[in-house]
Amino acid sequence: MSDLPRKAVTRTARLAALPLGFAGRATWGLGKRIGGKSAELVARELQQRTADQLFKVLGELKGGAMKFGQALSVFESALPEEVAGPYRAALTKLQEAAPPMPTRTVHAVLEERLGPEWRELFLEFEDKPAAAASIGQVHRAVWHDGREVAVKVQYPGAGEALLSDLTQLSRFARLLGPLIPGMDVKPLITELRDRVSEELDYSLEAQAQREHAEEFAGDPDVVVPSVVHQGEQVLVTEWIDGIPLSEVIADGTEEQRNRAGQLLARFLFSGPARTGLLHADPHPGNFRLLPGADDEGGPESWRLGVLDFGTVDRLPGGLPETIGTCLRLTLEGDADTVYELLREEGFVKESITLDPDAVLAYLLPIIEPAEAEAFAFTRGWMRTQAARIADPRSPAHQLGKQLNLPPSYLLIHRVTLSTIGVLCQLNATVRLRDELREWLPGFVPAE
Repeated sequence: MSDLPRKAVTRTARLAALPLGFAGRATWGLGKRIGGKSAELVARELQQRTADQLFKVLGELKGGAMKFGQALSVFESALPEEVAGPYRAALTKLQEAAPPMPTRTVHAVLEERLGPEWRELFLEFEDKPAAAASIGQVHRAVWHDGREVAVKVQYPGAGEALLSDLTQLSRFARLLGPLIPGMDVKPLITELRDRVSEELDYSLEAQAQREHAEEFAGDPDVVVPSVVHQGEQVLVTEWIDGIPLSEVIADGTEEQRNRAGQLLARFLFSGPARTGLLHADPHPGNFRLLPGADDEGGPESWRLGVLDFGTVDRLPGGLPETIGTCLRLTLEGDADTVYELLREEGFVKESITLDPDAVLAYLLPIIEPAEAEAFAFTRGWMRTQAARIADPRSPAHQLGKQLNLPPSYLLIHRVTLSTIGVLCQLNATVRLRDELREWLPGFVPAE
């Protein structure tokens, strides 16, 4: 009954076409230049064709291919602007929409998981999906008690598709690497693959969402919709309206972008402190900007709606205190103590000796947002950091290659980088230091 292209050979062929297509378009571009077109014009056409194919393949396959595309999309701000433009439009589409699952498939899943009388659970059910994600799509409906709800339906065969896609993507990770300078794509794909079983289990997602909804109930800044019903491959939650963050990025006012950025940073650091869980999928499609409760307040009354708790990191004690301590000591210029802490935590392997001052010089530009009372996150700043780390001639590149990322920090690292990527897409000015003081253990010295 599945309409997902599930057979490994089919999906592998489509994914394999991506690097082959990249190479083919490079040859096409060379031919165009020989034929007299300017290099700049040919480059634009090449980028647009590449972006179109990337979205078409990743979006149609859904599964791990689309999940990879969503993860990649938050890093587009690291690309040079002349390259980023065409990719931005294509990758942003992955955050809010993808080719939908046929209605007959949706109905078959609901009948199988909710029973033959599933329609009696709803006063209304919209067959056209309101949003699509990597392993499921969302339909707007009205629950039998009158509540507006979001019905998340998992694609049949999603698990097999996820594993097949991510395995294949890892095989040509090096070819995809140049899309994001300074980022090793392979560990990202490996980490996504390791989370497959958790994301497919809607009972785990429902539990994480319930814990967040309970903790943030009545919160003036963050809204988490309550879980209404959970079954295998089906999750029903309360519906929330609001402006998708992708729209705020594209067309939002300065006030909207700054408020959304502040709330995103607040949620990133307050979530683990308050729930012991880190929301680990911070792409713009999972957030909404909502008006204040009275609809009359200014920007300071707007709230952040948070969706999709399929991927979380369990941090019972909140974010590790070492992060806050190292951040504070780096800002204070205490190179020796920072170096020792990094060695103790496994960021510097015992077999390697590095210059503490060089490590400090590597870290300081990255943590610049934590030093200022208010920091303007821009694509230009992100590109500067990416270029500094990606350039093989750069001391930062050479030192970065010698550092290690302990497994327990992998997801925290990716979520932090992804959130910074979104803040740069928002072009938001954020008082990040305020959030660190309030929520990050170790950032404020113990009295």
